[in-house]
Amino acid sequence: MSQTFVSHLECSMTGKRYEAGEIHGLSEAGRPLLVRYDLEALARAVDKDTIAASDAPGFWRYAPFLPVAAEENRISLGEVVTPLIPLDRSAPGLGAMPHAALIKDEGRLPTGSFKARGLCLAVSMARELGIHHLAIPTNGNAGAAMAAYARRAGQKATVLCPDDTPEINIREIQQQGADVWVVNGLINDCGRIVGEGKEAVGWFDVSTLKEPYRIEGKKTMGLELAEQLGWQLPDVIFYPTGGGTGLIGMWKAFHELKEIGWIDGPLPRMVAVQADGCAPIVKAWEAGEEHAPLWEDAHTVAAGIRVPIAVGDFLIIRAVRESNGFAMAVSDDAIMATRDHVAREDGLLLCPEGAATVEAYSQAIDKGLVKPTDRAVLYNCATGLKYPMDPVDQELDKDTPIDFSQFA
Repeated sequence: MSQTFVSHLECSMTGKRYEAGEIHGLSEAGRPLLVRYDLEALARAVDKDTIAASDAPGFWRYAPFLPVAAEENRISLGEVVTPLIPLDRSAPGLGAMPHAALIKDEGRLPTGSFKARGLCLAVSMARELGIHHLAIPTNGNAGAAMAAYARRAGQKATVLCPDDTPEINIREIQQQGADVWVVNGLINDCGRIVGEGKEAVGWFDVSTLKEPYRIEGKKTMGLELAEQLGWQLPDVIFYPTGGGTGLIGMWKAFHELKEIGWIDGPLPRMVAVQADGCAPIVKAWEAGEEHAPLWEDAHTVAAGIRVPIAVGDFLIIRAVRESNGFAMAVSDDAIMATRDHVAREDGLLLCPEGAATVEAYSQAIDKGLVKPTDRAVLYNCATGLKYPMDPVDQELDKDTPIDFSQFA
C-alpha cells in the first residue's frame, strides 16, 4: 500500500511553497524546508484507534503523519516505543516531587540514540527519491544512525567527524559500513566540507535541517509522547539542544495534533538546554535575538550538543518563545555530577546530554522557573554506555583470606 498525506514543502522563513516528491535541500533563502500535510484528509482517514491498533515497529506506527509513501521504502532496524521512567529516588535531591519528572529514554532505539528517528526518515526518503550516496557531519550518534540505516537500505554512507569525537562513536560508525573521515575541527567545519563536496562527489547532504525529513523523524517524539500520556501533554519539556531538530519537530507535531483535534489545552513549555561551553541558543534567547551567531571555542563533555551554529536557530528560539519556555545553559561539572546522582539513586545511566536536561530541570525549580509539581519530561537522548565512565579500582585476591567485613 502506498499513501502519503503530504501536500507540499514550505520555506520556514519565507513561506514559499515547494513541490513534494522532488529532491530538496535548503530553500532558495538558505533556510530549512518544512513538510506540510493535508491534515483534513489525514483526520478523515485516521483516528487514534488506528494508531493504537498498528503493528508497525516503534515510530513507524505514525506513518500517516510521515512523508514516506511506499511501505517498502520504510527502512526499519526494529524500532521501539521508548519508555517514560519516573525519577523517584533521585527526585528529592533535584528539588522535585517524586513522579513529577519523567525521563524519556531514547537510548533504547537502534544505534542507542534518538538520532535513529531522524536518520531513519532521511534515509527512507532518500530511498524513495532514488538517492544512493549520503554524507553527514557528526559528533557521533547521528553518524552511527545514518551508517546503520543507509547500509540497511543499500546506500553508500560517508561520515565526517571532528577529531575529538568519542573514539567509540567513530569505531561504531566504521563498523556499520560507513566511509569515515576524521577532521581537525568542529562539526561546522565538517559540515562545510560536506556542503562543498555535493557537486564534486555527488553525495546528498543530510546535515541537520539541510534536508526536510530529519525533522519529520524527530517529530515522532512528540507524537509518541502524546499517545503515551493518553493524548495529554506535560507542563514542560526539557530538551538537549544542539542543532535543535527534535525541539522543532516536537513543536511541529503538537501543532499538527492540535489542528486535527487529537489534543486540546495548552501546549508544553519548551526548554532548550545547552552547555556553558557551547550555548549560542541561550545567548540569543537571553538577548532577545532570533538568530544565534557562531559560538567561538565550543567545548563541552556533552558532545551531542556541541553545535557552534545552527541553521535552524530561529525555529528553535521561536518554539521556545511561543511556548513561554526558556533556554538554559549548565556547566560540565554539574552535568557529570547529576549523571552520577541519577545513576546511583535511580539506576538510570544517562548520557551527558540527557544529564544536562536533568540538571537544567533542577536549576529551573531552584530559580522558580518551574514548579516541583509540574509534569516535566526530560529527554535522555542516548545510552550512557557510549560515554566514558569511572574506573573500578577495588580488587579481591582469591588466594588470600577474604576480609568479609569490607562488604558490610
